[in-house]
Amino acid sequence: MRPWRRRHLGTDADRATFRTLHTAALASPALRAGLTRDSAERAVRHLRTLLGTPAVALTDTAGLLAWDGAGQHHADRVPDLVQQTLERTGTRAFGREDLRCGESGCPARTAVVSPLFVEDRVVGTLQAFAPVSTAGLARATEEVAQWVSGQLELAELDDSRTRLMEAEVRALRAQISPHFVYNSLGAIASFVRTDPDRARELLLEFADFTRYSFRRHGDFTTLAEELRSVERYLLLEQARFGDRLRVTLSIAPEVLPVAVPFLCIQPLVENAVRHGLESVEGGGHIRITARDQDQECLIEVEDDGVGEEPEHVRRVLAGDRSVDSVGLGNVDGRLRAVYGDEYGLVVETAPGAGTKVVVRVPKFHPGVHA
Repeated sequence: MRPWRRRHLGTDADRATFRTLHTAALASPALRAGLTRDSAERAVRHLRTLLGTPAVALTDTAGLLAWDGAGQHHADRVPDLVQQTLERTGTRAFGREDLRCGESGCPARTAVVSPLFVEDRVVGTLQAFAPVSTAGLARATEEVAQWVSGQLELAELDDSRTRLMEAEVRALRAQISPHFVYNSLGAIASFVRTDPDRARELLLEFADFTRYSFRRHGDFTTLAEELRSVERYLLLEQARFGDRLRVTLSIAPEVLPVAVPFLCIQPLVENAVRHGLESVEGGGHIRITARDQDQECLIEVEDDGVGEEPEHVRRVLAGDRSVDSVGLGNVDGRLRAVYGDEYGLVVETAPGAGTKVVVRVPKFHPGVHA
């Protein structure tokens, strides 16, 4: 058998394409953080590699954010190049008369400057410096600037999505808390005289539950933490409902470390209590299961209560705010925003048949960390 030897694969053009794509991939993570001094400093050397010029600068609309390469003594001219480019909102070439230089052999004697856009708004410029400006350099700078603009637009989209998720969590807290706080404090008060020790324990559970629900750090938590909050919630509700509320939990230990969106299970359990069991004279049974399913974690919240009209549920998941539902649509929207539409809630229900809500989350997903 002949020994295997590593060979170069593809043509020179293929290898050049690979190098270009690889360099773009190196610059992308920094640009996806938005246009800041830190992200510009991390991306600019890769952009210079893409353009193959002696120097490259990245700016915002006010001035220099980062420079890479030779000729940095021209950095004081950068703000003026920015302003002249913004006046015409297009790629501009600047000659030796614009970049006067007394240093012999300076390779940054001319510049091509292209604006960077997010939607229709100019947010900065990409500046390429070379001994001579050419039509090819102008075209290359413009193309790279368009690619950078695309990455910055994705960064703004990510930021907008994050702000939306934070707003949705705030709305969820505001929606849940008045109803729950009133009932919980009422239940605790009922034990103050008859069973002070239980009242104290419930008050501590209430404090831990609210501390978790109103925490300010992190969009994600572990399933273990989320389920511990659910247990506290159910302990407080059982203090109110007594034997009318029966609970079964079946949780596979291997899924406890899985990262999930903050407050994605407790609203489903509260929905089961309020809409499934609260109006049932004999109470009912809530089952919460979580199990490993290959690359996913499967979580189910099921009650044997009054059930719902399927059309009602469809309206909730479609975002109809006139429909009374504790967080069902909110959780569905956040799951879709994080993982994609294929990970929205699945709700099985019918009048008189109870309700089962199924949550699927990937055990590992880019950007999702507890």
